[in-house]
Amino acid sequence: MSSPVVSQPDVGVVVVAAGAGVRAGPGEPKQFRPIVGVPMLLRALRPFTGHPEVRQVVVALPPGYAERPPEWLGKLRGDRLAFVPGGAHRADSVRAGLVALPDDATIILIHDAARPFVSRETIDAVIARARAGVGAVAAVPTADTLKEVGLGPDRPTPRITRTVDRERIWRAQTPQGFPRKMLHDAYAQLGATSNGGAPSDDAEVCERAGFPVELILDSTYNVKITTADDFRIAEALARELR
Repeated sequence: MSSPVVSQPDVGVVVVAAGAGVRAGPGEPKQFRPIVGVPMLLRALRPFTGHPEVRQVVVALPPGYAERPPEWLGKLRGDRLAFVPGGAHRADSVRAGLVALPDDATIILIHDAARPFVSRETIDAVIARARAGVGAVAAVPTADTLKEVGLGPDRPTPRITRTVDRERIWRAQTPQGFPRKMLHDAYAQLGATSNGGAPSDDAEVCERAGFPVELILDSTYNVKITTADDFRIAEALARELR
């Protein structure tokens, strides 16, 4: 699905790249590590910075990196790409990115820097649903059998309490897209209450506020790179997708 042609770019993108990535092992932050010679963050940025409907991309970086990004990233800074310091939590980083986006960005996409293989088709589909006035989340139905476990100090290993019906279970990915006012209002409500703990993604922020959020069927190639093993999978995917 393609988005309708717009006269002026009106999509703002926040790329969340402020995490430490400790599960990926020692070394530089995982978002800066190369996948077949190309930094993961750069791979995640390219589909958005090259999209004709995108007005600006703002990257939330770890403390200190917004002022002193790696050379390969710093030279890309300009009208279409800006950096902000991220926060302690994902929601803090998203808020910082939203504030930095220009006012004429009326459709907002949020994307994880750790997802370097998002397709143009997925981006277009998410934008199209956000233009229709709803939240939209790239996602895939789960193919695994899901087990719920009981946890506690008397159980050194997890014990299954039940098998979860996977018929209606999907794995949420990114990008996630929203009308700007919807996302702004949802975050304003989040700030006014502490109920429910920290949200795991922006769709949950909108769900809590009572806004409609839909799922967009995504590709399983749009994986999230978290561990050292994931980087090995990413290397194989990058070679296949050349």
